[in-house]
Amino acid sequence: MGGVIQGDSHSVDSFCADPSADLDLEGDRLREECGVFGVFGHPEAAAVAALGLHALQHRGQEAAGIVSFDGQRYNSERRLGLVGDHFSKASTIERLPGDSAIGHVRYSTTGETILRNVQPLFAELNSGGFSVAHNGNLTNGLTLRRDLVQSGAIYQSTSDTEVILHLMARSRKLRIVERFIEALRALEGSYALVALTNTMMIGARDPLGIRPLVLGELEGHYILASETCALDIIGARFVRDVENGEVVVISKDGVESLHPFPPRPMRPCIFEYIYFARPDSVVHGRSVYDVRKNMGAELARESGVSADVVVPVPDSGVPAAIGYAQASGVPFELGIIRNHYVGRTFIQPTQTVRELGVRLKHSANRAVVAGKRIVLIDDSIVRGTTSVKIVQMMRDAGAREVHFRISSPPIMYPDYYGIDTPVRENLLAATHTLDEMRAYIGCDSLAFLSVEGTYRAMGEGSRDPQRPQFTDHCFTGDYPTSLTDLAGETKSQLSLLAEAS
Repeated sequence: MGGVIQGDSHSVDSFCADPSADLDLEGDRLREECGVFGVFGHPEAAAVAALGLHALQHRGQEAAGIVSFDGQRYNSERRLGLVGDHFSKASTIERLPGDSAIGHVRYSTTGETILRNVQPLFAELNSGGFSVAHNGNLTNGLTLRRDLVQSGAIYQSTSDTEVILHLMARSRKLRIVERFIEALRALEGSYALVALTNTMMIGARDPLGIRPLVLGELEGHYILASETCALDIIGARFVRDVENGEVVVISKDGVESLHPFPPRPMRPCIFEYIYFARPDSVVHGRSVYDVRKNMGAELARESGVSADVVVPVPDSGVPAAIGYAQASGVPFELGIIRNHYVGRTFIQPTQTVRELGVRLKHSANRAVVAGKRIVLIDDSIVRGTTSVKIVQMMRDAGAREVHFRISSPPIMYPDYYGIDTPVRENLLAATHTLDEMRAYIGCDSLAFLSVEGTYRAMGEGSRDPQRPQFTDHCFTGDYPTSLTDLAGETKSQLSLLAEAS
């Protein structure tokens, strides 16, 4: 599907769902499941953690939590909603005393967002208190859960993260770090973990390093975070990435690095660069902003089109659109203006207001668009409903031609590692040809960045089919781990977890 499809039809074919059913342009976006943060030994640990979570808010907007330890007991504040709604209040921070804290922001991938699923999770083990925050998804979490429940375990949440607590509780190892590592050995899938005990903070990444985790330092105190932007907001120094398969143990004696798994080539999630990470973050030595600009430039080289103006779909399409414009020589303009001050729960009581609701968050810049041949740049297409609305918005603003360019390959397969993707039958690219997609979206031409172009933008030259450098299964179907929970099932693990709740 890497080629360009052009056509004359501006109509929406009837074989797809009615795009007017969802008028929020954010409703068809991929969602990252969560972000994690930890600070050890800092006198204002909870306040630092709250700031770090603010920087990671893009990784999860439905719930946030912080657990601190004051030398005597653990203190927990977990809330539904945004970090700023709760953790900007001095009264909340005052209820989190101690010099060590871990935090979590969450996006619920299935079912109802309920307080008992909000992390960090905490348990009182016979070796002491233990709290953990998890970014990722376990592909054998449901299988482990069923086995544990059958043997008498009592679960307090529907989160796969709770498996770790039960496995640790049953371990016969003496040291808590050994218990933690033994639990990790039973896990499949993706995880970046930050944990807190009475005497240490622990960070861990899965053996492939699918989800990111970085180590930082602030005034002599160590930090763990999902992204470097969380270090920047608190003025911390980036030390290094936590390696794939590594367990870092942070105590008053410093940082100890453990490698309990056999060495394997790293395969970080390529969507961190395409969409999830903040553009001002650096992931594995690569500037996310620069990579996205490179993707736009590759897109222009692969599927350039005669046009008057390049228009990004805000905000995620902006860097790629800049790269496309620079490589093609077509001027970059903000043809869509985003209103950042609209709440997520705006009431839409009537059909008329619903139909106008799309303009609350995004509106066309008619002065830029009218009478022009425009190239729309977005980072991905999931179900396609968002794309339909954006193209129609451009046509309503008077665009003469609308050419859609996507700075990633077509999403053909669902994710099971912490990204909220629909089942394959609901992925537009998995069920339609490129020409059918173009007709459904209503654009004059449509093209995606190729897989090889994506790897070139990453500085890799090409994809090694025998040993891919990234976790790119959404494009290729090459899942890097076992999918134990899906064996013999027709539903995804996440759907099954929703049923278990």
